[in-house]
This record gives sequence, C-alpha cells and structure tokens, in this order.
Amino acid sequence: MNAILKTIVSVLLVSITPIVYASTTFIQNDSIRQKAKYLSNKANEIRHKYPDSSLVLFQKSYEELLKSGDTIEAVKALMSKADIFENNANYSKSYDAYWNALMLTDNLDNKTIKSLIYHRLGRVYSYYKREDEALKYLNKALEIQKELVKKEVVNKSFLVPYYYFITSTNRELGNVEIAKKYLDSCYMFLPKDDTGFNRESIDFEKVFVLSEMQQPEKALEVAHQILPHFEKNNRPYLVLIYKQIGDIHLKMDNLNEGELYYNKALEISKEYNSHIDFTPLVYEKLTELFLKKNNYPKAFENLKIAKELDRKFFDSRSSNNQSLLEIKDSYRLEKQRQEQQIQKQYLKQLEQEEKIGNLQRIILLVSVIFIAIIAFVYVKHLRAKHKAEKVLIRKNQELENKKTQELLELKNKELAASALQLIEKDEFLRTLKDKVRGKDEKIKVHEVNKVLRSISVSNNQNWEEFKLRFVDVNKDFYNKVFEKYPNLSQGDQKICALIKLNFSSKEMARLLGISVESVHTSRHRIRKKMNLPRSVNLEDFINSL
Repeated sequence: MNAILKTIVSVLLVSITPIVYASTTFIQNDSIRQKAKYLSNKANEIRHKYPDSSLVLFQKSYEELLKSGDTIEAVKALMSKADIFENNANYSKSYDAYWNALMLTDNLDNKTIKSLIYHRLGRVYSYYKREDEALKYLNKALEIQKELVKKEVVNKSFLVPYYYFITSTNRELGNVEIAKKYLDSCYMFLPKDDTGFNRESIDFEKVFVLSEMQQPEKALEVAHQILPHFEKNNRPYLVLIYKQIGDIHLKMDNLNEGELYYNKALEISKEYNSHIDFTPLVYEKLTELFLKKNNYPKAFENLKIAKELDRKFFDSRSSNNQSLLEIKDSYRLEKQRQEQQIQKQYLKQLEQEEKIGNLQRIILLVSVIFIAIIAFVYVKHLRAKHKAEKVLIRKNQELENKKTQELLELKNKELAASALQLIEKDEFLRTLKDKVRGKDEKIKVHEVNKVLRSISVSNNQNWEEFKLRFVDVNKDFYNKVFEKYPNLSQGDQKICALIKLNFSSKEMARLLGISVESVHTSRHRIRKKMNLPRSVNLEDFINSL
C-alpha cells in the first residue's frame, strides 16, 4: 500500500512540477514587467528637468524588460533613451541606441516599431546634413507604413507623422519645394479629429514653408494661432516655435521682437533641457540681429557662444560625435558577421542534409531493388505455379475429353450394334411374315394380321427406344442439329442420327424399312435444308457438329 502511495505521489510531483515552474516564471516575469513599467513612468516624469537621472531609469527599465523577455517594451525604453540623447544633442549615443533597438527587432515581426526606428535614424542623419542617408531611412519608414495601410493593419492617418518628418527634414536641408509637397500630403491624410498626430505640429511646418516662400506676415499669423496650443500642451517644443518667430521678425527687421523671441527660445531650452542642438542656431541669429543693431560686442559674444556650441554638437573633433561621423556602424558590422556565420551554418546544414539525402536515396534505391527482386521472384513463382496449374487443368480436361469421347464411341458402338440387331430382327420378322403368308393356308387370316400388327408396333417401339438412347448419348449433337436446323423433319433427324453412327445407305434402308433410293432422296433433302454446297461432304459436316 505504501509503495502504491509513493508511486502516486511521484507521478503527481512529475506532473505538477512543470506547471508550478511555469506559473512561478510567469509571476516573476509579470513582477519584473511591473517594475520596469514603474521605472519608465518615473523616467518620463523627470526627463526634461533631470535628463541624466531619466537616462539611468530608462536603462534599468530596459535591462529589466530584457530579463522578462518583453522585447517590444525593451525596444521602447531604448528609443526613449535615444530621444533624450537626441534632445540633448548627444547624437552619437542617440545613434547607437537606435541601432541597438533595430538589432533587437531583427527577429520580431513588428513592422510598426521598425518604421519608428528607421524614421528616427533618418532624423539623426539629417542633423549632420547627410541627406542621402537621412532620406533613405525616412522613406524606408514611410514605405513600411504604406504597406501596413495597404494591408489594412492601420488607417491612412498613420502616414501623417512620416510625411511630416520628411517635410521637416527637407525643409532643414533647404529643399523647400519638396518640403511643400510632403506638407500637402500631411494635410491630405490628416483626419478631422487629428487622431494620432495633431494639426498644430503640421501647421508649425507650414510656418517654416511660408517664411521660406517670402510670406512672413502669413507665417506669423499661423505661428501665433498655434502658439497657445504648445504653451499649454508641449512647452519644450516652444524652443522651435520661438526661434522661428524670431527668424521671421529678423527678416522683417523687427529687431526688438526678434531678440525677445530668441531669448524666450533659449530660456525654454535651458528650463526643459530640450532641443539644445538648436541653441547654436539661435545664437547665430542673435549675432546677425546685433550686427544689424550695430552692437558689435554683443554680436561677437553671441558668435563666440554659437561657435563653441556648434563645435561641441556638430564638429568632428567632438567626442560625442566623432564615432558617428566615422560611421563605424557597429550594427552593420555585427549583422555582416552574423550573416557570414549564418551562411557557414547554412552551408554545413546543406552539406549535412545532402549527406543524409544521399544516404536516404541509397537506402531507398537498395530497398526498391530488394523489393523489385522479391517481386520478380514472387511473380515468377506465381507464373510457374499458374503455368503448372494450367498444364494440369489442360491435361485433366484432355483426359476427361478423352474419356468422354471413348465413352461416346463405346455407346455409339453399342447403338450401332443395337441398330444392327434391330435390322436383323426386322429381317427375321419379314422372313417370318413371308413364310406365314406363303405356305400354311390353314392359318386363320385374322390371327396372321394380328401378328403382323404386333410386329409393326414392335418395330416403331424399337425405333423410339433407339432414338432415346441416341439422344441420351449424343445430347449436344442432337440439340445443335435441332437448334440450327429446326425445319428438319423427324425422318430427316433419323437419317442424321444414323449418319452420325456411320451407317451406310443400305444399312439405313434396311433399318428404316425403305429403299436405298429413298435414303438417297432423304440425304439430298437434308443437304438442301442445310444449304450445303456440293463440295461439302454430308457425313463430315454432320460429324463436325
């Protein structure tokens, strides 16, 4: 009993252990994800005021998410890090973070997040005026979104931010006409309720385009229309708006207004650590503004600051950006190494599969040959067996036929002998009749006639007896004659039966009590009824039936 209980407990433990382990793993992973989510939320709260602390929290969230196996959320944490680096003009680290995120998505079938990474990489390249690379990745991201729209995974409004970033990139690169075309596409796909991307962001690009197209008043009008939205909802973005309003006033020689908005842009950038890569441009514009005011010391001071920031953010001597400008591109090098490794493994796999395939083919061929030999031997054995059986059956049939023929011949001989006896009997009775009629006149006439009638009746009975015996022995012959020639009379059938027994015409005449000429006449009549030509012998034809 104890042994049975131990067995049951062991089985239950073996069954339950994987379930318990899976449940524990799920709970642990869920706990890790909750912790990572908390870290990400906290990082987002402080990203503008304390970007360094935010980066640390995003890095911890990223590591925790990798432990839990949640690759998508880990990629999002990396992209948040890259975004902070980008806003602080640390483009080298931003670049590395985006490429690392792209490497993580290689084995994921998530085109949406890939398109986000591509378009952010395109933006990073655009900061260094690497136009071909920038537009390559931005268009790649747009193509992915178009494919998702075509498959009805997302609606057309999801194309708007991708058109928007191509617009801003072309505008920054000085391609104003191209920027205007993509801006029109933004408005075309923008839904009325601005789902997924707000109209104010697109209107901001419109401000740039109008300004470049020498429509400053209209540009200022649009800028002041969208300004309250960003002051309320996205204050870090005011760096760009204030800077652009300052540029428009500078072009219109509203120098005091321009200085006011440039200083506002610098204050917002400092307050939120946002878009600091634009600060060199702001200082350059202040330099130009103070030159117009003939305030050369202020112009020199701002120019010096602009050069220092430009060298820090964009010069190849900067430690932040040197690795990016040298295009070490660790992702592509790693990908190339991985692809070479995969190709080697694939070649080994092909070689192994080829060996296995050859072995399988050899085994299959040997098996087919072996089966073919067995089948050949078996078929040959069956054929020999069937052949022997056929020979045996044929011999048995021949023996049966021979016995039947011998029996038939014997019975026919008996019939012939019987017929001859009948002939002799008739001859004897005829002779007796003659004697009775010729010599003894005293015999009464009516008694003689009575004897003669009994002889005639006996003669007919003898013939019927003979016919029955003949039909019994030669049943097939009789049936064939009656079937093929139903117009033969009973007398004709008698002649055919006697011909079958090889009786001569004389013997037939004696048996039937007719003359030989009558027999010949009957034979002629039979030939005519059978439609036999003169060249065919009647005896041979009847014997062949």
